[in-house]
Amino acid sequence: MKEFLYKTYKFSNSWTGTIIIVLFVIFFIAQAFRIPSGSMKDSLLIGDHLFAKKFAYGISMPHIPFLELSIMPWSDSLRLMDGDKPQRGDVVIFRFPGNIKQHFVKRCVALPGDELFVLEKNLYLHHKEGDTWIKENFDEKEIIVFADQLWVKNPYEKEHPGIHHDPKIINDGHQPQPLFNFAPIKVQEDHYFMMGDNRDHSNDSRFWGSVPYDNIEGTPWFIYFSMDDNWEIRWDRIGKTPTDLEGDEYLQRAREERHKHDKDDYGIY
Repeated sequence: MKEFLYKTYKFSNSWTGTIIIVLFVIFFIAQAFRIPSGSMKDSLLIGDHLFAKKFAYGISMPHIPFLELSIMPWSDSLRLMDGDKPQRGDVVIFRFPGNIKQHFVKRCVALPGDELFVLEKNLYLHHKEGDTWIKENFDEKEIIVFADQLWVKNPYEKEHPGIHHDPKIINDGHQPQPLFNFAPIKVQEDHYFMMGDNRDHSNDSRFWGSVPYDNIEGTPWFIYFSMDDNWEIRWDRIGKTPTDLEGDEYLQRAREERHKHDKDDYGIY
């Protein structure tokens, strides 16, 4: 046993062993990402560097970092093994369906079989569990009747207070209509509807459709570094999970930072 442990130790200290261990961690356990845009403000901020939990939703097909080349180039599959599925309200990291080499991070707002629409910026969701389930799980003040079934208005804003709208974005004919009104749809099987928490500045499923399960890579684990536009380190965010960052003090600081940089909040990203 001692001899085996010694050989393992020696191997792990070699260049080959180190590379294999690092790649194993990146492929199957945790991968570093940087938040480059403001689509998830106030929950995640530009300049947040985080580790993604790669095994949260099964095991995605490993890709070589930076090059984004699959370790199995002969296969078109993006998934090595199925696992748990995203739940409503989860923050999810996934490969953009329009370009699988690009990663997005958004909040899952609808599961396969759910129905949804957007009216005057408000999200309305009909859960696949049906009207009885909706009555049992939501306050009647949050529920409306439309097309002979029940819909929950803005079902995530109470639980996830980082979700917000920009009052400067109005329906004046110059903005993309899906921000304001989106026709009712039913999410197809093995797909998930994603939206950014910065609702009026998010390029998400309202524009390019739902995300296949195979494209899903993981979920943010914790922030390991964070820096704002002025190159100042946000020490208070380091080590925090997305759930931690939904606390009042962190959201208040995120909102103050957003208001200082309102000039950046133009367009859809």
